[in-house]
Amino acid sequence: MLSNLQRSIWPISTLSVVRALHKSVLDVVERPVPEETVTSSFGRFIQSVQPRHLTPTVLQRSKRMVLDSIGVGLLGSTTDVFELSLQHCQHMYAPDDISFVYGRSGTKLSPTLAAFVNGVAAHSMDFDDTWHPATHPSGAVLPALLAITEMLPSNSQPSGLDFLVAFNVGIEIQGRLMRFSNEAHNIPKRFHPPSVVGTMGSAAACARLLSLENSQCSNALAIAASLAGAPMANAATQSKPLHIGNASRLGLEAALLASRGLEASPLILDAVPGVAGFSAFYEDYVPCPLGSPKGEHRFLLEEQDMAFKRFPAHLGMHWVADAASTVHKSLVGLSGGTINPSLMNDILLRVPHSKYINRQFPQSEHQARHSFQFNACTALLDGEVTPWSFQPEALMRPELHVLLSRVRVEHPHDNPANFDHMYGEVQVTLASGDVLQGRCDTFYGHWRNPLSDESLHKKFCNNASTVLAPEKVDRLAEAVDGLEYLANCKPLLAQLQ
Repeated sequence: MLSNLQRSIWPISTLSVVRALHKSVLDVVERPVPEETVTSSFGRFIQSVQPRHLTPTVLQRSKRMVLDSIGVGLLGSTTDVFELSLQHCQHMYAPDDISFVYGRSGTKLSPTLAAFVNGVAAHSMDFDDTWHPATHPSGAVLPALLAITEMLPSNSQPSGLDFLVAFNVGIEIQGRLMRFSNEAHNIPKRFHPPSVVGTMGSAAACARLLSLENSQCSNALAIAASLAGAPMANAATQSKPLHIGNASRLGLEAALLASRGLEASPLILDAVPGVAGFSAFYEDYVPCPLGSPKGEHRFLLEEQDMAFKRFPAHLGMHWVADAASTVHKSLVGLSGGTINPSLMNDILLRVPHSKYINRQFPQSEHQARHSFQFNACTALLDGEVTPWSFQPEALMRPELHVLLSRVRVEHPHDNPANFDHMYGEVQVTLASGDVLQGRCDTFYGHWRNPLSDESLHKKFCNNASTVLAPEKVDRLAEAVDGLEYLANCKPLLAQLQ
């Protein structure tokens, strides 16, 4: 049967045809129950998981993700890459004023384009959340759900709890898919994970919010797989944020296409010998069915919290920044205040081997966000890394470049390129011959050492206040905090207009 949500987005003439076809099929033949597959188990989960499966822990953690993602998206709306993406959508497509855009009062786009530009904003500064296996889950899902919510008629608006169920479905699907591959547990080399599992997660979340049937949910995943994937070569460039924008947009499009009856492979998530499905993205892909949520379901977010970044850079940078900050404190004690580069003869970093984040002399803010050397030297000079650290005046500091020229990098065998097991070590040899050393095994903000609610709220307020008035920032935080109690999402959307 078609849901109320589907009726609201399908033309009446199309509905009539579908009903007629549906009736004729039932009159002619009774179809056998299809054999259970990995793909169908995922479709069934998306359609049938219930609000009662969201434990207090999952609700609280997912609301923290929503709050953080909105904050970094609002801040991201001030970046060049966001402005370029917005101009492209405004100039290349016909006007369709439906869904809001972060940080642009009065500007609206079609739902898919709004999902795109808001997804770009979420990752434009690499400030968004990170999970393990490595991906950025919220930026791919949240913009699409917000766009759909604004697209639906008032009488079909989801409740705040419905919204959170859909959001958690999108996060869960990403986590499950990543766990089908050992390769996916490590820092990626081939595909940027949000462009792969993020697209699938967006499709799953949107399919849930649109109340699609089991087979349509499976089709949404299969359609999304044909729209997924981006190479790691575009990391540390302005094109990397497009990966998140496209994941959000294309997942939404996949769900909308599935809602109209478009079909795709019923085995897209299964391992079929000689035929690449989702296994095309991971060579060691070994899938298993997702259990039925009719009884109980334990979300992955219950077992593992999310990493929230204190500064806008690749997650790996947080280890070396914290280790270098420890050395900075000793340097301040020796120098009595200002750090002079002449104090340091040699700087040794012991970090995992990952080529795209080993950049000794970054030439742009995006390269700096992906440079062990830059973030370690910034923390040695300043004692911390902040959003200001990536501004042009900070990037070009002569004293910073002196330190960068003295950096060496080692890759110990016991330091894997894995966010759950890696460490960062900074060793500085002084002009006096003395050696100072700092090490970080788990930085503040990692899922093993999560940001407190106070720290997360402070980060949100700092980010959101760049484009919103203080009273609107406060009301937005209140709306997210009480999201599961909202009869509809209008109070949330009202603060984002």
